[in-house]
Amino acid sequence: MNQPLRAFGLPGLLLLLLLPLLSRAQVAAPAPTLPEQPLSLTECLQYALQNQPLVRQARLDEAIGERQIRVGLSAWLPQIQGQGTYTRNFQLPVAVLPNFTDPSAPAQIRRIGLQNTSNLGLQGNQVLYNADVLLAARSARYVRQQNGQNTVSFQIDVVRDVSKAFYDILLTNEQLRVLDEAIRRQQKQLKDARAQYEVGLKDKIDYKRAEIAVKNAVTDRKATAENLKGKYAVLRQLMGAPPEAAPVTLAYDTLQLARETLLDTLEPLAFERRIEVQQLLTQQQLQRLDIDYYRLGFLPSLSAFGNYTKVYQNNEFSELYKQAFPTSQAGLQLGVPIFTGTRRLQNLKIAELRQDRLSLQVLDTKNQISTEYEQALARYKGNFLDLQAQAQNRDDAREIYKIIKLQYDEGIKTYLEVIVAENDLRAAQLNYYNALYAVLAAKLDVQRALGTLPVTY
Repeated sequence: MNQPLRAFGLPGLLLLLLLPLLSRAQVAAPAPTLPEQPLSLTECLQYALQNQPLVRQARLDEAIGERQIRVGLSAWLPQIQGQGTYTRNFQLPVAVLPNFTDPSAPAQIRRIGLQNTSNLGLQGNQVLYNADVLLAARSARYVRQQNGQNTVSFQIDVVRDVSKAFYDILLTNEQLRVLDEAIRRQQKQLKDARAQYEVGLKDKIDYKRAEIAVKNAVTDRKATAENLKGKYAVLRQLMGAPPEAAPVTLAYDTLQLARETLLDTLEPLAFERRIEVQQLLTQQQLQRLDIDYYRLGFLPSLSAFGNYTKVYQNNEFSELYKQAFPTSQAGLQLGVPIFTGTRRLQNLKIAELRQDRLSLQVLDTKNQISTEYEQALARYKGNFLDLQAQAQNRDDAREIYKIIKLQYDEGIKTYLEVIVAENDLRAAQLNYYNALYAVLAAKLDVQRALGTLPVTY
């Protein structure tokens, strides 16, 4: 052992061996953490696009695909291999040599070679032309494109699903606010009815009806609050937040939500914007390369090679490596496929049939996209009209409730009519927010069908 290694010692050598593993552990991705402040939709999408497991797996698939491309392209580089052999000849081969001086004499039998032989050498090969490596070089761009499109496909789904979950939570929060308002109104009505009952102005029926209405409203509020916990869990899952992360809190503007319902319904459908069509077109490009590969399968393969070998021979093993007999050679190797039992032609026909199948798949996908777009647009238009109607119903129900409540206070209306008006108001408010969510969800589906849903934030 030389002086530097001796000074370094065995512990130092072990550290050098473990250094790659330690460095790999250090660069491992830490568990994603959620910001503590309330998150907007854009911030939720940014987090999801970075941490959602399916998106991260797709990025890893891209990295794996890039390495696979490099593996295929590495065949263009020189391939150098070292080799060594050792042979111990327990019985040397013999050679029968005629007696040239006396042809009538018996032949001479001599043993040839030595007891110990060893070869140490290098072999080098350089591909000059080969259909396999040519295919790898031509398809590299499309394979990268295909891997990137796969990632984009997952990102589109994440954006749509996270946005829907975000809107669902916001509108559920608005429903809780509506129920809180209803509970406050009905608690006040209960207090007034009880006071009137105690002084003898009203009978017990109004008081009991008010008590039932409060209990029903409180029960609805508790059920909605419990459902909200599950919706937060869905959002965390879609965002890729770990279970131990801090709870998610959201920031939003109700007026902004109403403005986000607008959509240009006249935007034309362009199939090339859909990621599914882009993926199929990329597959067609790769399939065309396969067809070219089999069509040119009759071309020869050409490579250059070079060998350098040192031969060691001696009867004594201790003297074996004291003298070498080197040999070297270089040349070209040409391989010509003459007859392969029609295998190339059959593979060519299979590749052409697969290309035809991809063409039909593109046509079918376009038909599906067209149907998906028409259905999503119809849902959006229908839900948008329903939203406008529910907004008007909400305003009318609020006005009706105010009038009936005033008339009840003046003794014109019965308390039953107040309860009916209260229930109508609460139902109209809840229906409005349900319709608002339906419009926002339908808008996302239309953008998904058009291929205009953004994946960069």
